[in-house]
Amino acid sequence: LLSFSEAMAETETYAIDQNHANITWHANHFDFSSPSGKFAKVKGELKLDEKNPENSEVNVTIDAISIVTGIEKFDQHLKGKDFFNTDKFPSIEFKSDKVDVVGKNIAKLYGTLSMLGISKSVILDVKLNKVGDHPFSPVIGKTVGFSANTIIKRSEFDMKYALPGVSDDVRIDIEIEANLKK
Repeated sequence: LLSFSEAMAETETYAIDQNHANITWHANHFDFSSPSGKFAKVKGELKLDEKNPENSEVNVTIDAISIVTGIEKFDQHLKGKDFFNTDKFPSIEFKSDKVDVVGKNIAKLYGTLSMLGISKSVILDVKLNKVGDHPFSPVIGKTVGFSANTIIKRSEFDMKYALPGVSDDVRIDIEIEANLKK
């Protein structure tokens, strides 16, 4: 019990800083281009064990309604039934299952992505960018920053509109800063 308590004491909980969280996607469009968009509202927390990163956890909720491309008509189409169906499924969730450290500040993050009422296993390639006091400390305090990416198949989430012209593979790029919860 004592060793369990010591291990738990080394895990710190961080809240995602919504002002510094970017989740962008890229999909091939009939081989002409690879348009992108982003989700503007992301919340969640990270439980980081710096000494034993394999004990870390991530839980994220993405506001699907916040999807933006810079083209209002396209945004509305993406929110509709052909894609994210945000009236019925307003959020996307990710919950980690396992962290596999593969190099210095590099890991594979295994977890479950739930979207459109379907849950699938995904693997993210993650880089720990920095852990330290934020330059605006003590107002913000200790901060952690990550970059991550993965590729998902949208058809696995029953998002089949315009296949194969609009690619099944969608690249997801993630930039996250999170602040130590006080």
